[in-house]
Amino acid sequence: MSELIVDDLADVRAGDKGDTLILAVLPRDGEAYALLAEVLTPDAVAGHYAVTEPVERTELPHLPALVFRVPSVLAGGVTGYSGLDGHGKALGYHLLMLRLEKDG
Repeated sequence: MSELIVDDLADVRAGDKGDTLILAVLPRDGEAYALLAEVLTPDAVAGHYAVTEPVERTELPHLPALVFRVPSVLAGGVTGYSGLDGHGKALGYHLLMLRLEKDG
């Protein structure tokens, strides 16, 4: 695989549920979905955000989309965070920069 980042294959929407970041990865076509479903694992996302709690992934192939639940990254969430990004929108952009690596 040539060097790719998520942004080469998909768009990302971000939101929050309290202290949990919700990321929807929206591949641009079926080929991109297949590749992202293979390499964009919960462990890859957890490592990219440097979280130690488990990241959960939900696959929605008919949309197509991959939805990630990333816990404990929003410093209390919208109501508990005094910074500018309580919803995690900039963190969505951060996922677009993740370099994709395929074993083998």
